[in-house]
This record gives sequence, structure tokens and C-alpha cells, in this order.
Amino acid sequence: MLSGEIARRHGSAGLPADCIKINFTGSAGQSFGAFAAKGVTLMLEGDANDYVGKGLSGGRIIVSTPKVATYKPEENILIGNVALYGATSGEAFFNGRAGERFCVRNSGATAVVEGVGDHGCEYMTKGLAVILGETGRNFAAGMSGGLAYVLDESGEFGRSRCNRAMVDLDPLEDPADIQAVKHLIERHVELTNSPRGKYILANWGDLLGKFVKVFPHEYKRVLGIAKSAPLSVPPPARLAAQFVEVSLG
Repeated sequence: MLSGEIARRHGSAGLPADCIKINFTGSAGQSFGAFAAKGVTLMLEGDANDYVGKGLSGGRIIVSTPKVATYKPEENILIGNVALYGATSGEAFFNGRAGERFCVRNSGATAVVEGVGDHGCEYMTKGLAVILGETGRNFAAGMSGGLAYVLDESGEFGRSRCNRAMVDLDPLEDPADIQAVKHLIERHVELTNSPRGKYILANWGDLLGKFVKVFPHEYKRVLGIAKSAPLSVPPPARLAAQFVEVSLG
């Protein structure tokens, strides 16, 4: 309702950044911050259910683990499924893990999260996602645009967690990319006081090489960049065929 009123008065341009800031504590229900307009910043210390930031339209959403929590945020679910579904612009910072289908159909928002469930960045067309922890299976299915940067400490993401039908997995080497990712992690720490973010920044030299850039083939084609060479996979071992004659009669 708040964002609808802003749109009626100011159109899609919205308001200046952080013009309206609201602090929440506790557990939010469904669709926290849905369609939040530019100029609206929602800060929640607690947790939220499904569809956080659905249709995010320029606003900023910050969800942090409670300060009194005794568990590690990066090992626990902070927000539910289908966060940032259909988001068009804006920012989101999540000091914990998201459920399944994170950033589905994201078409322009920027997000930092500390782990996601299955089907992350599914059908994403634009925007940017930084994943500071483990992902579930089938990441990037149908992803035709935007970029994702995944911290793959175990190497499992590249081996079995990413759907590579429409994306390449490239190393994080470009200086502009490195600067952008580091800047977002710094902002994540500033806004959420994330222990995970602090650990990554403190060990940046060691962890930089473990980041994977998820780069859609279609986006590369638009930019005039050739697809990465596919990984070489050894041919399957040949099986000796054994035939048995069966007499019917």
C-alpha cells in the first residue's frame, strides 16, 4: 500500500534513496517488502516467510539475524522460498540462508545472501546475485541474463549443483567484477553486521579464487563474448555386449 501511494504521487521514479526507512523486529509473514518502491528501505531483525521482495521495484530490503542469536546465520534459513520473485530493481541483503527458488525471474535487482536452496536464479533475465555460501541443486536453470557470483569453497557447485545448459562457469578474474563483488560484500557487512561477510573480507586473498561467475550464454552473445569451452569429460567405458539366444517354441 505504501509503495502504491508513492507510485501514484511520484510515478516510477519514486523517492530519493532511504527517504522512508522502517525498522522491524520479529517474524514477518508472506511477501515482506513486496513491490517496495524506490526510496523505501525496510530493515528487519528477525526472519521472514516466502516471497520476500516479490516484484521489488527500486526499494531496499535488509533482513538480519537477531543480535541475540547463538547460531551461525550462514547455516540457518533466514527467509523462505521464492524471494525476489519477478523483482525489477532495487537491493536486498540477507544475513542468512534463503529457501528454494531464490531470485526466480529476477529482472534487475541486486541481492546478497549467504546460501540458497534448490533452483536458485531460475529463469533470471537481469540483475545480480552474490551467494556467499552453498547452493542447492539446479542453480541457474533457464537463466538467460544477469550475473551470479557464487563462493564455491567445496567445489561441489561446479561439479553437481549448477544447471549448465544455459550458462558458463567462469573464474572471477576481471578487475571490475572483483571490485563489484567485494564492494557488495562490504555493504552487506555494513548493513547486516554479517559474520560470514567479515570472514570472507578478512580472508579475501585466499577465497577470491573460489568464487565462480555464472554467466548466461545469451548474455555473452549480446555482449559479443564467446562461450567458454566445455569441460572435457572422459568417454564412458565400453561395455561388452552379451547376447543370449532364446528359443520360443
